[in-house]
Amino acid sequence: MAFTLFIGRLLFASFFILSAYQLYLEFGTDRGPVVKVLEPKLNVFTKLITLKTGIKVPEVDTKHVVVAMIVLQGFGGVAFIFGSYLGAILLALHQLIFTPVLYDFYNYDVDETEFSQLFSKFTQDMALLGALLYFIGMKHSISLRKSRKTPKAKTN
Repeated sequence: MAFTLFIGRLLFASFFILSAYQLYLEFGTDRGPVVKVLEPKLNVFTKLITLKTGIKVPEVDTKHVVVAMIVLQGFGGVAFIFGSYLGAILLALHQLIFTPVLYDFYNYDVDETEFSQLFSKFTQDMALLGALLYFIGMKHSISLRKSRKTPKAKTN
């Protein structure tokens, strides 16, 4: 059973690790195509947050955002393979922060083809977030069960 759990975590984390590796290879000296795609999406997202909440979002260099994506996916994925609670939290943070920015289906009309493509990818990433939250919850409940099972000293 332990081997099956390890293989499952390995397959799940490989999605994030390979994505981080691809981002790292594409980053290069010219900051790669990811920055060129992410920059306008990040600008639209920050303007939308400011418009809806009234909170001024500070300026963030897109290069630093891509580095944060690489770090969260890479370290989180490797830690998740070994069953780390921290790895699952790092991957969940990645999903929470970057999914609404990358898959901005809310900027398109329902009739446009971009809407359906982005919405499909958005829901897939939300499913991955759900799996991570499930893992975090299971890890937490297992640790609670272990702490309750401590043997008590018998009194005569």
